[in-house]
Amino acid sequence: MKRKGNICGKRIRLARVDKEMAQIDLAAALNVDFKIDITQNGISELERGQRHVKDFEIIALANVLDVNPLWILFGDKIPEKYRMS
Repeated sequence: MKRKGNICGKRIRLARVDKEMAQIDLAAALNVDFKIDITQNGISELERGQRHVKDFEIIALANVLDVNPLWILFGDKIPEKYRMS
């Protein structure tokens, strides 16, 4: 079965809510701090898995949301080979 969208939208939402940020605030931070042109609607689509997340967006999201980019990708089940010793 072919996967549509993304696998990390739910974790992006969890991290955003944990930081008590509105979607519009996350979009603004990505725009101002990383020059990523994304709207509130784009954040909503990411969180609902309806829009793919670009590699550079994962890094920017991790920075703004203060989480590990690997957590965005894998959650708490980061494969051993990607863990830092």
